[in-house]
Amino acid sequence: MAATDTGPTPSKHDDTQDLAGLEAGLDALDTVQVGRTPWHRTLVHKVLPPVSAVALVLIVWQVLVWAEVAPAYKLPSPGSVWDEVADAWLRGTLLEYVWTSVSRGLLGFLAALAVGTPLGLLVARVAFVRAAIGPILSGLQSLPSVAWVPPAVIWLGLNDSMMYAVILLGAVPSIANGLVAGVDQIPPLYLRAGRTLGATGWRGAWHIVMPAALPGYLAGLKQGWAFSWRSLMAAEIIASSPDLGIGLGQLLENGRNNSSMSQVFLAILLILVVGIAIDLLIFSPLERRVLRGRGLLVTR
Repeated sequence: MAATDTGPTPSKHDDTQDLAGLEAGLDALDTVQVGRTPWHRTLVHKVLPPVSAVALVLIVWQVLVWAEVAPAYKLPSPGSVWDEVADAWLRGTLLEYVWTSVSRGLLGFLAALAVGTPLGLLVARVAFVRAAIGPILSGLQSLPSVAWVPPAVIWLGLNDSMMYAVILLGAVPSIANGLVAGVDQIPPLYLRAGRTLGATGWRGAWHIVMPAALPGYLAGLKQGWAFSWRSLMAAEIIASSPDLGIGLGQLLENGRNNSSMSQVFLAILLILVVGIAIDLLIFSPLERRVLRGRGLLVTR
C-alpha cells in the first residue's frame, strides 16, 4: 500500500513570505554601514595596537641594552636617542631637518604626479604605446632608486634639481603602472556607456576612466609616494653638499661619519615618522573617502 503524505501543503502565501525573507536577507548583506566609527572604537582598534607595538619595541630595546648584547657605541639606549632628539630640538635644527626633506619629497611627488598620470592614461588607452612603453615602465619600477643617483649627479650636479630628477625617475613608473592597473579593471560596460553618451577622448578620460580607475590609481599614488621618499633618502645619503642643506638622509650619513649611533637612530626614527604621518594624514583618509563613496567601506 502506497504511503500517503498527510503533512500540511505549503500555501502560496507561505512561499511569498519565504521569498520576501530571502530578499530582505540579501538586501541586508548588500547594505554597507557607512556611518562614522565612534571615537572609542577608533581608539581601541586603530590607536591602541600601534601604540602597544611601539611600547613593546622600546621595552625589548631597553632590555637588550641592559643585557649588554652589544657595546653602547653600537646599540644606544632609548634614553640616549631621546637626548639626541631633545638636543636637536633645543638647537632649533630638528624641524629644519624634517622640512628640508619633506618639502623636497612633496614637490618631487607632485611633479611625478603631473608626469605619471597622463603617461599612465596614454599607456592604458593606446595599444601601441602600451606595447612600446609598458615593459619599460615595469622594468624601471623594479630598478633600485639608488641607481639613478650617480648619473643624476653627473648630469645635473649637486643641487636640488638632481634630487627632483631622482624622485621623478623613482616615482613616475609606480604612478603610471598604478593607473594602468586601475584602468584595466574598469568594466567594459562603463566605457561603452560613456561612448554612447558622447564621452570620448579626454572628456571620456576625465568623466569615465579616471573615476572608475580611482581605487587602483590611489594604490599607485601610495606606492609612488613610497618610491619618492625612498629615492630622496638615497639621493640625500649619497650626494652631500653645503648648498643642499641637511635633510634626513644627510643627517643619517653624518651620524655614520661621526660614528654616532644615537644620531643614526634619530635619523631613522624621523624618516619612519614622516613616512607614517604622510600615509595617515593624506593617503589613508583619501582612500577611506573613496571607498565610503562607493559603498565599499565596511564598518566592523
